[in-house]
Amino acid sequence: MNRNRLQRNLPALLAMVCMISQTPIQVSADPLIQSINSRTKNQQQESRLQHRIEKLDDETKTMLAEYQKLSRELELLTIYNNQLQRIITSQEEEKISIAQQMKNLEQTQQEVVPLMLRMVEWMETFVQLDHPFLPQERQLRVSQLRSLMDRSDISIGEKYRRVLEAYQVEMEYGRTIEAYRDELQTDNNTRTVDFLRVGRVGLYYQTLDRLEIGQWNSKNESWEVLPSHYGMAIRNGLRIARNQAAPDLLRLPIPAATNLNTSMQAANKTRTAP
Repeated sequence: MNRNRLQRNLPALLAMVCMISQTPIQVSADPLIQSINSRTKNQQQESRLQHRIEKLDDETKTMLAEYQKLSRELELLTIYNNQLQRIITSQEEEKISIAQQMKNLEQTQQEVVPLMLRMVEWMETFVQLDHPFLPQERQLRVSQLRSLMDRSDISIGEKYRRVLEAYQVEMEYGRTIEAYRDELQTDNNTRTVDFLRVGRVGLYYQTLDRLEIGQWNSKNESWEVLPSHYGMAIRNGLRIARNQAAPDLLRLPIPAATNLNTSMQAANKTRTAP
């Protein structure tokens, strides 16, 4: 009987056992879920925090690279500004130097211009007192210098160069030999002759027919006829000057030298006399 009752009540008992067994399982499952949820939440927070850290790291790297770039640009600008400052300082010093040079140049011009005028006057006097060789050419050179000194479109330096150049030409006359053909005027008589200039020591002439020879007498300031036996020496001198013969000793008369300085001083006194 009891067995039969047990069998009849077995389903109910099993149901109760199941109900009793299910209750502690549900209770024990809640902390695990909470733990899982908490861990998941922590992981999400850690992930967001890691993402934020990575973002801040990227921003920091970007800012560091920008800082390094700006620092390099600042360094280059500092170097450039220092160089510009040195250039400006140098330019200021150069401006001061140029201003001083301009001032000195103005003073120099005030001294050089009168000197050049006197040099042209001395050359004109010298040409007048010297042997009368190439008179037209030399007088023309002096006239050109006088005209040059009055021109405003030519610099002081160019004028000074031209004056020195003219003096150089005159100096060359003193150490060269020259033959040229020109007009000789004596006693209102003009003839074409061959001139022989031997430095500034002697000036000789020979007529084209070779019948007459002569020399310039600087003491008397006149032409004088020479004896015919000097004709061969003058002809040889003309050939040597024209590069038609080799240099050789010339036996020619040399007139007495005059004191050119005394003559120039006398000429200058005549120029400045009222």
